[in-house]
Amino acid sequence: MGFKTGIVGMPNVGKSTLFNALTKTAAAQAANFPFCTIEPNVGEVAVPDARIDVLAEIAGSKSIIPTRMTFVDIAGLVKGASQGEGLGNQFLANIRECDTIAHVLRCFEDDDVTHVDGRVDPVADAETIETELMLADLESIEKRLTNLVRKTRGGDKEALLQVELLTRAKVALEDGQPARNVEIAEDEAKAWEMLQLLTTKPILYVCNVEESNAGDGNAHSARVAEMAKAQGAASVVISAAIEEEISQLDDEDAEMFLSEIGLEEPGLDRLIRAGYELLGLATYFTVGPKEARAWTIHQGWTAPQAAGVIHGDFEKGFIRAETIAYDDFVAFNGEQGSKEAGKMRAEGKAYLVKDGDVMHFLHSK
Repeated sequence: MGFKTGIVGMPNVGKSTLFNALTKTAAAQAANFPFCTIEPNVGEVAVPDARIDVLAEIAGSKSIIPTRMTFVDIAGLVKGASQGEGLGNQFLANIRECDTIAHVLRCFEDDDVTHVDGRVDPVADAETIETELMLADLESIEKRLTNLVRKTRGGDKEALLQVELLTRAKVALEDGQPARNVEIAEDEAKAWEMLQLLTTKPILYVCNVEESNAGDGNAHSARVAEMAKAQGAASVVISAAIEEEISQLDDEDAEMFLSEIGLEEPGLDRLIRAGYELLGLATYFTVGPKEARAWTIHQGWTAPQAAGVIHGDFEKGFIRAETIAYDDFVAFNGEQGSKEAGKMRAEGKAYLVKDGDVMHFLHSK
């Protein structure tokens, strides 16, 4: 089960530098001029989780397979992108394919790095991008509503629901509100998601600050945090320059470098975790002598749904799950110790998987 995060922002805010650091590659060209990213670069990155190393050591697992997230470096958007300005519509389509948006905002002062609008104002940049996404959604909605007219005349229930949802989204957008602010009933959620509106995507604001402010941020990032809180969004402070430098070091040197500049962990770890939380994701583990593996699910998923991430047949033929909480697995030194201590539970189809559960699924063929 993969989750895709689109890295967006104005030109020259550090998107490609951040992507390079995330994927530990130089796949994305980082240059000081607008639109240096022409095609979206895609990279996978392991979600940092120290628990899997602990589980693997206890179980003597030969290999460790962390869960992963996909990041897409999307070209810089500018005012008018929804009308094709810059490299507009092509990249709006790339955003549509993502589950969430990491909106990189320039929160650093540097006369040597040009800004497309000639100023440093991360809140204004955020508003520019949001406006373009809203305009693109409005254009898309108007086209879809026109195309759905014939189906609704024939009484097509699916088309009628789409018209209802699109109309609600249109009202919000025309009122200057993103579609994510529209209240959706539980039985409408799947149809709503299928609309793939740009402004329904959860947003994580990434404040790219100077190296000296990598720990606590600065006045610019404080304004962004305030904006994010008002929107019910998330924000994280990071120095893309530091992260890119760290990405070129081995683990021991990277740890020493972080210690020297007073940071406890790479900013990328915070970014990935924040994205994970924003999407409402959780992790469960399968552990054995062959491998220790992390699996990504949505919070609130049942045991059969979690089993389906491994293989669809596991969900269809689900019988029960043998489950051990992470803390118990560690405290009682593995599966056998947990079982002897009565900490292994047999759970049925209604069980809601908890973050950190160590699981084994029994299923029919």
